[in-house]
Amino acid sequence: QVQLVESGGGLVQAGDSLRLSCAASGGTFSLHGLGWFRQAPGKERVFIATISRNFAIRYADSVKGRFTISRDNAKNTVYLQMNSLKPEDTAVYYCAAVFSPGLYSTSKDYNSWGQGTQVTVSS
Repeated sequence: QVQLVESGGGLVQAGDSLRLSCAASGGTFSLHGLGWFRQAPGKERVFIATISRNFAIRYADSVKGRFTISRDNAKNTVYLQMNSLKPEDTAVYYCAAVFSPGLYSTSKDYNSWGQGTQVTVSS
């Protein structure tokens, strides 16, 4: 399994942008499907975006058009560019990995998780 470390979270105002990064180590990064999830206080962890080993992409409806997932296999890193942030985007953001092809949008499909990074959007 790969080990994942997220970074890039912080406190921003509504309408601002942030880019989250998730660096992987300990595995063959290019063969993993990758995902971003988030968990708001008192709520379940929910799917945000995923990118397959073949660069296919899927987004949750709540972020489509505002967030962009990408991966750089040379840097073993997956990114989440977040634009036009809203207060309801406030959550802990997690990246996840699975050694498998295809697109996966449920948390149970992933077997490696980062520790999370806090994103807070003020109104």
